[in-house]
Amino acid sequence: MAVPPIQRPPHQARLSNSWLLDIVLGLLVVASLPLAVVSIPNTLSVVARLLPDDLDQAGLMRTNGLSLPALMLTVPLVAAALRRVPAPHLLLGGLVLVALSEAAGGYAGSEFFVGVVRVLRGVGAGVILAATLAAVWHRAAALRALWAGMFGLSLLTAQALALWPLDAVSSWRVTLQPYPLVTGVALGLAAVHLVVWTLGGRPAGPVPSVRERGRLLLTAVPAAGIAALAISTATEGWRAVPVMVLAVVAILGLLALASIGSSESRTSAYTMVAVGAVLLPSAAQVTLVEMGGLGGPGLRGLWVPYAVAGVLAIVAAVAVRLFAQGVGRRVASLGLLAMVAGLCSVRLVVPAADGMVLTVPFSLLAVGAAVAVTAALQGVGAGAAMSGLSLGCAGVLAGFLLGAGVQMAMLDGVRSAQELVDSFVGALHWWALAGGFLLVMIIVLAAVMARRPGRRVPVDEPDGPGTPPDVPCAGLPPADVLLVRGADQAGPDGDGAVRPDGDDDDPSTVAIPRVSAVTAGPVVEPAAGVGGGTPAVPPQGQSPEDAGSA
Repeated sequence: MAVPPIQRPPHQARLSNSWLLDIVLGLLVVASLPLAVVSIPNTLSVVARLLPDDLDQAGLMRTNGLSLPALMLTVPLVAAALRRVPAPHLLLGGLVLVALSEAAGGYAGSEFFVGVVRVLRGVGAGVILAATLAAVWHRAAALRALWAGMFGLSLLTAQALALWPLDAVSSWRVTLQPYPLVTGVALGLAAVHLVVWTLGGRPAGPVPSVRERGRLLLTAVPAAGIAALAISTATEGWRAVPVMVLAVVAILGLLALASIGSSESRTSAYTMVAVGAVLLPSAAQVTLVEMGGLGGPGLRGLWVPYAVAGVLAIVAAVAVRLFAQGVGRRVASLGLLAMVAGLCSVRLVVPAADGMVLTVPFSLLAVGAAVAVTAALQGVGAGAAMSGLSLGCAGVLAGFLLGAGVQMAMLDGVRSAQELVDSFVGALHWWALAGGFLLVMIIVLAAVMARRPGRRVPVDEPDGPGTPPDVPCAGLPPADVLLVRGADQAGPDGDGAVRPDGDDDDPSTVAIPRVSAVTAGPVVEPAAGVGGGTPAVPPQGQSPEDAGSA
C-alpha cells in the first residue's frame, strides 16, 4: 500500500519561505548597500597621472562626479514607482544598471562616455538604496536595523572602499569599475531573492499613498536644484565663500522641506539630512588625511577600526529596533549626539600615525548614525521613510559642497608640500567643528518642532506576538497619508499588506607629520579649485595611499 507524501500545513510552508527570504535579503543588503554608496566618491584625481594626454583632465573629473547628482534624483522617483513596480524587480534592475556601468567603464575613452557611465551607475545606486529599504520594510525587525547599520557603515567607509582598488593600478578606468566581482555576487543574490519572493507568494511591500508620492516628487525639486548649482560650481570655478554660502542655503532648504508633515515624519527627515550631510563628508576627509603618503597608517591600518565600527553599528541598530520602541525621537537625538562626540574626537586624535586610535571616532560616528536612523524610521510609514532618505542623499552633496568650500579657503595661497598638509588638517578640524554645530542645530530644531501641534495618529503599532499572521491587524495609516481605500481593507501601512510573521512596523592635538619631497609633486589637485580652478562634483582632494603610489 503506497504511503501518501507528508504535506506541511500552509502556514508552516509560509514560515519556511519567510525565513529563507529574510536570509537572502539580509545577504543582499550587506552586499549591495556598500556597492551603491561607493559610487559617490570622485577618485579620478588619484589616477590622474594615468590619463591620456589627449583627454581633458578637468572635464573628466567634473563628469566623473555626476554619479551623486544622478543618485539624488533617482531615489525619490524610484520610491514613487513602488506603487507600480515591486521592490524585488527594482532591486534586480538597479544592480543590472550597476553591472552595465562597470562593463561599459572598461571602454570609456572620452569625457562624454565617462559622464554616461557615471550617470548610469548613479541611477543604479539610487535604485538600490530605495529598493532595499522598501524590501526590508515588512520583513523581520532585525532586517530594517541591518539596513540602517549597513547604511551608516557604507557612508563611513565609502571613501576608503573607493580608494582601495586604486593602489598600484595600471589603468585609470578602474575608477569606473572598482568591484566587478562584488557586483556579480550582488546580482546573483538579487536574482535568488526575486525567485524566492515569487515562490513565496509575492508578499506585498510598502506602497506610498497619493499624498506620500506627491511629497516624494517634491523632494526631487531641491535635489535637482542642488545638483545643478553644484555642477555650476565645478564648471565656473566658484570661489570658496560663494560655495560655502550655497551649501548653507542648500542645507537650510532641505531642513525647511523636512519640516513638512507630521511630527514623526519630521524627525525622520531631520535625522536623514543630518546623517547625510555630516557622515560621509567627515569620514572622507579623515580617510584622506590618514593616507600613508601623508604620514598616516594608510588604508591597511584603517580596516580594523572600520570593522569594529561596523560591527558595533549593526549591533546597536538591532538593539534599538528590538528594545527601544516608542521613543524614536529621543533615541534619534542620542544617536546624533554620539556623532557630535565623534566629530569632537576627530579634532583631538586626527592626524594619527596609529590607525587603532581612529576606532573611537569611527565607532562614534557609525554607531551614532545607525542608532539615529533606526530610531527615526520606527515612527513613520514607508513613504515618509523614503522621503527622508531622498533628503538625506541630497544632504550628502550639500555636505560635500560645504566641506569643499572650507578646503578651498584653507588651501588658498599654499606654496609648499608641508603647507598643503597643514591646510588639509586644518580644513578637517574646521569641518568637524562646523559639522558638530550643524548636528546640534538639527537636534534643537527637531526638539522644537516636536512641540508643534499637529495630527497624531497611531502609526504601524504592533499587535503583539499573539496576532495571527493571516488576520489583518487593526491600525490606522500615518498622519501624512491620504486614505485611498477602506479602513477594513487596509493593513497597518494603509497599503493592504500585513507581514507574514505578524510583526508589522513599530511606532515609532597631535603633531602633524612631516612629509617627504616625493609627496609634494602630485598632491595638488584640490588646490586647483582655489585659484579659480574647477573642483570635481563632489569636490574632493587627492589621497595617495603612500608616497610610492603618488
